[in-house]
Amino acid sequence: MTSLSINLNKFALIRNARGADLPNLFNISKKCIEYGADSITVHPRPDERHTKFSDLNILKKLTNEYEKIEFNIEGYPSKRFIEKVIDVKPDQVTLVPDPPDALTSSFGWDCEKNKDFLMEVIKGFKDNNIRVSIFINPSTKTLSNLEIIKPHRVELYTYDYAKNYEKDKVLAITPYIEVAKYLEKEFPNIELNAGHDLSLDNLDFILKNIPKIKEVSIGHALVCDTIDFGLQETVNKYKQITQR
Repeated sequence: MTSLSINLNKFALIRNARGADLPNLFNISKKCIEYGADSITVHPRPDERHTKFSDLNILKKLTNEYEKIEFNIEGYPSKRFIEKVIDVKPDQVTLVPDPPDALTSSFGWDCEKNKDFLMEVIKGFKDNNIRVSIFINPSTKTLSNLEIIKPHRVELYTYDYAKNYEKDKVLAITPYIEVAKYLEKEFPNIELNAGHDLSLDNLDFILKNIPKIKEVSIGHALVCDTIDFGLQETVNKYKQITQR
């Protein structure tokens, strides 16, 4: 079974649009958990246009109320981000190489160019007992030095898969299968997550082809689906896929 982590960013974006507290992220998170989410993900960006750094302790307190629910904080490891994450101590931190003004995550780490930086950052999180995942492209060419960087997990950046899925799903999945096989052979201790533009349409196919995926992080598509199905039924639809 693959864990379903619900990304709250778009819920937070709606909240921030009116300068109020509706929808309340604590309440939304609690509903997501009660409806079946295994984890809550947030990505606080420097401009705090959706999730705010002040949300983190509140959400961590909520997930602590449940025995098996995890809290994942995603973001670029700036000094401020690192300090906040270590203070909150989530179950997992997912590191992305986004510049501060990025609209959304758009590429994975180049482990050759960022080896020393990632080594230092990851060690700091490990010293605080925080599991570390890093965003990666669907290409083995960017994965050198993983044995030195030593993340606990890597997260497949699935934008290309989602974009090409409707045209040719076999072609779309092929580079991701290649990366998964490479990781299994060369780095069997590194676990695999996936995220970005996964949806009710394309989620089942990637999990069938890469069953070792431990966790999927889904936000934008899930929020859009709630317009048609409501939150409870939407979470249920995603859980039916991840539990297969």
